[in-house]
Formats: sequence, structure tokens, C-alpha cells
Amino acid sequence: MASEEELFASVDALLAEEPQLPPPAERARLREAAGITQARLAQALKTTTQTVKNYENGRSEPKSPRLEAYQRLLNGWAAKYPAPGTAPAAEPRPEAVPETFTSPAAREAETPTTGPVEAPGAQTVQTAQRPAPAAVRPATSSPRPAVKKAAKAALDPRFPHGPLAVLDGDGSAYGVDGIVLDCPAATVPELVEWTLKESGLGAPKLHRNGKDADPLIVLTAAAAVKLGLPERLEGHEQRRSLRLPEDHPVVKQVAKARWKLTQRGFGPWARIYRPAQAGQRQCVQLAVLSWDALDTRSWPGVAEMEPADIARVLGVYAQRVITPRGSTAVSGLELMTTLRPPTRAVQDRTTGNWVSGHTPGSLGTEPMDPAPPEATAEHPVVVNSGWTGGFLDEEAYQWVRDVDLLTGDEVSLPWAVGLDLNTAFLAAAARLTVGLSGPDHFHHPQFNPKIPGSWLVDLSPVELDPRLPSPFTPSGQRPQGPAWYQTHTVAYAQELGYNVRPIQAYLRRETGAYLDPWHDRLRTAYVDTLADLGVHKDLTDTEFLAAMERHKQADPGLVAVLAAVKATVKGGVGKLRERPQGRHYKDGDRWPALERPTWRPDIRAAVISKARVNMHRKMLKMAEFTGLYPLAVLSDCVVYPSPGRSALDFLPYSASGKPIPGAFRLGPTPGLAKVEGVQEMAWAVDLMEQGLNPARHIKGDGHDARFDEGE
Repeated sequence: MASEEELFASVDALLAEEPQLPPPAERARLREAAGITQARLAQALKTTTQTVKNYENGRSEPKSPRLEAYQRLLNGWAAKYPAPGTAPAAEPRPEAVPETFTSPAAREAETPTTGPVEAPGAQTVQTAQRPAPAAVRPATSSPRPAVKKAAKAALDPRFPHGPLAVLDGDGSAYGVDGIVLDCPAATVPELVEWTLKESGLGAPKLHRNGKDADPLIVLTAAAAVKLGLPERLEGHEQRRSLRLPEDHPVVKQVAKARWKLTQRGFGPWARIYRPAQAGQRQCVQLAVLSWDALDTRSWPGVAEMEPADIARVLGVYAQRVITPRGSTAVSGLELMTTLRPPTRAVQDRTTGNWVSGHTPGSLGTEPMDPAPPEATAEHPVVVNSGWTGGFLDEEAYQWVRDVDLLTGDEVSLPWAVGLDLNTAFLAAAARLTVGLSGPDHFHHPQFNPKIPGSWLVDLSPVELDPRLPSPFTPSGQRPQGPAWYQTHTVAYAQELGYNVRPIQAYLRRETGAYLDPWHDRLRTAYVDTLADLGVHKDLTDTEFLAAMERHKQADPGLVAVLAAVKATVKGGVGKLRERPQGRHYKDGDRWPALERPTWRPDIRAAVISKARVNMHRKMLKMAEFTGLYPLAVLSDCVVYPSPGRSALDFLPYSASGKPIPGAFRLGPTPGLAKVEGVQEMAWAVDLMEQGLNPARHIKGDGHDARFDEGE
């Protein structure tokens, strides 16, 4: 039997323990029963309203001496306002989570629905190799449920907490599927160590020959300041050049801890790493929100969201596209190489050893110089050779019909309706054959529409209706003599009946559909996100137009994901021909982008050429079936005169009510059309008379310029 001294010692030990608080929901109930606001309670506890919110939704717990004061208050309220029926038992404070912990989503993914229960020993083996997870709390602040289709993705047991987290100033790291991790890091090196060893963050590779995605930590302004970073970076002319100076204390901390920064330094998107050892990659990506890491054009409204909602938006993008590695343009380019890794393990026939070898269908590991007409004027290939033979001009349409070619019948129509092709560049990338090897020069070759390359040919004799833009130039004007064209442009001239006779050509012998997996993944992301917003392929055209009218009010987070997917397409294509940056650049010098195997202006030209040809083919079919001709075109937006405000008033349909094949048709998939905007016909004519493009301004109130219309 225990002695009196032992019993008193046990009781004293209990008294010395930290106070036990009721569950978060009960804390909120008691406060509301007492008629006290969160702001008033925050004032009494000498803290902020947000901190009280965190106490009541389980994001964080108070610490002494605020803990004891809060418990005393809650105990007093509990005596006055007991819960109906049986009072809930006090919930213990969160302890460090054992090593075998997995989030509810992970447990669901790992638990079989049929068959015998997995033996405990097997589970221990599975979890022993993963890093010890950080403490996890459910996030209850965001009222929005996780996206159903994104949540279906199987969770890799090595990364139980998803691809990324958003860190706030209180040390809470908000992840996907509503989890919250406790992050104790007080410095950037400590944050990197915690991310790699404890957080359970990361994402599996998208291709069997690829690499796992590095974990991403997004820093709120408060988190950045807590880690010793300035809240904002200023004093630079260009946002892309923002970075901490090399003598900044945080940069010194990183170096002292034997971590490295990439050549881009510590900017809005900072990559901190150590060289891989034994094949193990150690790298963490940081994004600083208050340094404009999330461009508002690509991520509308996301930077102003609560951390849990930011994590949800970026998490959906990461699951459907890729864990962000920088701007959407950078992520778009990264996705290409992630889905087409340049190397794979191959067995040496002589030694039997496994070595690194080329992956068929990829661009390889070495940069490749373009043919002179495919390059830019400042490229070393052009400057060093003295090339004066002209360049490819494969760009998107910027065309306005001459007002003198408007007919009285057209001017008398009351409305101008703008149609926008969904992700036109993505549609053009589908099954697109591009060159994989270097260019070879040919004189007077026979044209072959199956060979990607650049052709010098005279297309000026091709006769077309002047009410349509020329398919051969971005201005829509008729060519003047021989010029360089990409294969798709020349093939379209042949399709129109012209006898093509190339003068010269730069062609590639090794070819492939390099962009196919990139297209497929982005297409699925676009279609699935639109479907989550209520716009899906089973809608009738009338229902589709109605759904597009209201889809932006459905869920701001998913609207931002949709914008980011579209920006990833345009930006990724644009990055294939990234120009030099900085005022100190001199023509003929190499710039950093040229060292990438993905600096391929010929592939960019192929995508844009095919997209422009596709647009012209639809306009030609529209004229054939409706007698209507466009007023203006800007990239993937075309404006038509219409008897009514709806696209249904002028789009062609068969007698059975089906859309005419080949013409513009409505729908949510890439290459189909949606309504960009509607204005009065008099408004459009007035702009045309001023030499302005109605397609640029038709969206909204008629005054907003379109974003990135030249891409």
C-alpha cells in the first residue's frame, strides 16, 4: 500500500502540470454564452483577436502566464453556463506526435477497403524510413472543403503532409487537406532543417525517371519578419531582380550552416540546398508572399487570403500541375522537363554498371543553338555570323479589319461579341511534332509538312479574302516577298491550294511529340478545375454560357487555380524563347537562359504557328457557313458582329442543332470557345476608326486591356 508521502508527491505532481483547457469548440461556446466578443477577450488577455481565433479553432494554444488566466476565465464561464446534457471532457493539450502518425487522408489512402488488416510489423517497417513528423492540428478556419478530385490523389507515405505549407508568424504551418503543423524554427537554416527532417512535406516524382519535388514553404509577411527577413524588398527597377544583398545576416546564416543558394540568390523564390549525397537530394523552396512571390495576374487575390486558404489554392495547383518553383512561367517550363526527364539509368553493355543515359523523346542535358532565322537579333549565333537573312515572325494575331471593308449590313448589326479560345496554345501543343536534334541547312528542299523546321518561301502570291487576316503574318497583312515560316504555316498555305516551293530550310532529323505529356497534364488540370467551378463538358451550349457567367463567383480559390493554370501555359511557351534581361546586356553575349536545353525558340514558334493557323481555319469555316467575317483578332480572341448579345445568335449549327465541325464552337475544353465580352457595334466601329483593336478592350466595361495579349 502506498505511503502518505508517496500519495502527496503524486498529487503535487498533478498540480504542477500545465492547466488543461476544454476543447476549442467548447472555448468558443463558453465565450459566446457569456456574450463576450473575440476582440473583447483579446483585450482582456492582452493579445490579438487573431490569436483568440486560433485558440478557438485549434490552430494554437496559449502559453504561461496567459494559459493560466485563460483557464481561470473558462472555468468561471463553465460554472455559469454548463453545456446542455453531459459536459464534454477536457481535451488534453497536443503532445509531440509519435513517429507512426499519419494524417487522416494518409490513413485513408493506406488502409485497404477489402482483405485482411495489415500486420503491425509491416506498418512499422513502412513508417520507419520517413522523417519524424511535426505535430499536426486540423485547420478549421477555412470554410471551404478540400477539392474532391485533388484529394483523390494517393498520398505518398514519405510525404504524409503534402507538397507544401504556408508559415505564419505564430509558428503554424498550414498544409493541404486542412492540416496544421507546429514549426518551432526561429531562423531560416532551422526552417530548412525542420522542413527536410520533420515536416513530412514533399511530392513524388511525376515520371519514373524523374526526381521527387522539393518541399515548398510559403512565408507570410509575419513569418518573414520573425525569421529575420525584411517585410518587403525595395529599391530595384525590376521585380525579377529583387534579392537580399550578400552581406545580409540571413544570407550569412545560410552560408554558416553550410547551405547554398542558387545563382538567383535570396529573392521572392529562394532555393536553399546542399549538393546531393548518395543520391539523396536536400533542397527546400521558399516563397515570400510580401516580396510579391505570387504575381497578382497569375494568382489573383491569393496573397491576401488567410494562410489556410493559400495552402489550399497552392496545394490544388501542386496536385494537378506541379509544386510551384517560381513564377507560373518558371513552373510551366519546369513541368516540361519534369514530365520528360533528360536522363535515365541505363546499363553499360561492357561493364554491366548502371550509368546515366539519354531519355528518348527528351531534349537532353546540353543546350542547343538554334538556326540563325530561329534566333533573336541579339543571339550570339546571329551576331557572330553576321546573319542578315531575316527571322521567323511566328507570333499571335494582332489584327483589325480595315473600316473601309465593313459592309452596311455589318454596321447595322447592334452588337459586337468577342469569342475567346480556351488555352489556345495548349490546344496547339496537342500531338505537336517538334525537333529534338540540331538544325541542318538545306537549299531548295522539297516541302514536307511532317518535318519540323523553318522554311524560306514566298507566300505573297496566295490570294485570300481581304475581310480575313492573312494566316501567314501576326499583323494579318499580306506578306511582301520571301520570308521564313515554321512548318505549320507553310503546310497551311499548301492546304489552301498553293504550290509551295521553299528556297532554303533549316530542318531537324530527330523529331517527337515532346509536349504531349505537358499538354495532357495541363489539359486535365484545366478541365477538372473548370468542372469544380460548375462548368463541365455535359452542359448544353445554353447551360455552358450561363455557367461561365457565374463560375467566378463559385470559389475564389479555384478561380485563382484556373488563372494560374492558364498563366502556366502561356508563360511556359514564352519561356522557350526568354530574352536577355538587364540594362547592362550587350548584343552577342550569352545570357543565362541560353544554358538551358529548353531554350528552344523553334518549339515556341511551332506552338504559336499552329495556334494562329487553327484560328484562321475556324474563321474561314465561319465565313463559309454564316457569311460573317471578324472585325478584329487579338491572340486567341476574335470579335464578330452579331444580331444579338449571345454567341448563340451567330454561331453556326446544323439542322439537328449540332455545332458545325471546324467552325468556332462553345465548350470548356482547350480549343473550344467561350464569350470574352459583349459591346455595342458602334463602340467597336469607333475603336476601329481610331486604329485600335476592339478585341483588346471588349472584356468587362470595354476599357480593360487584355493581359499578355501578345503571347
